Amino acid sequence: MRYILIPVKDLSHAKQRLADLMTQAERTRLAWIMLETTFAAVMRVRNADRIAVVTLYPPAISLAEHYGLEVIVEAEQISESRSVDFGSKEAQKRGAESVLRLPIDLPLITAEDIEIILNYDKIQPSAVIVPSRDGTGTNAILRHPPDLFPSHFGLGSFLKHLNEAEEAKAECKIVYLPRIALDIDDPEDVAVLMQRGRGTPVCEALAEMGISKRL
Repeated sequence: MRYILIPVKDLSHAKQRLADLMTQAERTRLAWIMLETTFAAVMRVRNADRIAVVTLYPPAISLAEHYGLEVIVEAEQISESRSVDFGSKEAQKRGAESVLRLPIDLPLITAEDIEIILNYDKIQPSAVIVPSRDGTGTNAILRHPPDLFPSHFGLGSFLKHLNEAEEAKAECKIVYLPRIALDIDDPEDVAVLMQRGRGTPVCEALAEMGISKRL
């Protein structure tokens, strides 16, 4: 059984690295629109069996239930890695044989990109990794089985996950997907998004905020 797992933290403090560009209210709005974009994309995926959200953020729980997604409620939020590993183990208890972790800050994400990742889920033990635009981060990762190795999201996570896969003697497939490679962390990412993502809900919101004039 294939699971998609989406970790969601408290968005009221989202995207601190954009503090010089946007107010907290604007950053929270941006994160919320990206969350809705992610949920809409995963709902169109045809080759996943279940979709779960791991969170303790009440608005995210309500939105997940609105979409009919499973909810894995955390007792506490310590880090992205801890949340993903907890959620993966809970999904495994529910029958997951593989888990694809997707973050919520991929504004150009599409169902087709997600399906490409899932199509590489063939054997056990194995991993599929989509690196970030700069090649150092991990923007999507599928593990089969879900507890194949621990998560190391943050600075240098791509290399850390490659090393973990090697130690686990797992086959590791690296997949380059430009839309999933673009995550929103700093003003440069926002500038790239506004060039590449015209017409998307996220870009329309940024335009309403007048962000282009601040870059």
